[in-house]
Amino acid sequence: MWISLFDFVNMTAIVAWVILAFLPRKPLLLSMVLYLGVGMLCVIYAVGLIGIMSGAFDPVGPVDTAVDFTTLEGVRSIFGSQGGTVVGWTHYLAFDLFVGLWIARDADQKGVGRLWQLPILAATFLAGPIGLAVWLLGREKFRGPRTTPSPLKSFR
Repeated sequence: MWISLFDFVNMTAIVAWVILAFLPRKPLLLSMVLYLGVGMLCVIYAVGLIGIMSGAFDPVGPVDTAVDFTTLEGVRSIFGSQGGTVVGWTHYLAFDLFVGLWIARDADQKGVGRLWQLPILAATFLAGPIGLAVWLLGREKFRGPRTTPSPLKSFR
């Protein structure tokens, strides 16, 4: 079961990333990435996490012990099972895709071309925080046409 779910969440994320990176950013396609990509990954994550934490499936320790997110050993024990690894991986996939979607929309609003976006999106896909950091460090250098105000203006 876990191997099939792992394959499914990976394929879902890859298809969504291909749509985001290479297809026209039409409202329908962006909605598909958000709801059928990010949203579905979030639901799978939530169900998996609740199932593991409750011990309903693939318990990560003795049934009478609680899952411990407060210690390194506790977190390590979660990833010590197939279910814990798949659920953790799904968390990464969902958040990285959401961040990639935000970067793509933000870059489009700033008039940043796709060739500039592709390496940043690739970095976000492969190592989420690095791609996000690169975009955050450079995003204000692009002063293209905006369709909405910068979210940073509300903090100034």
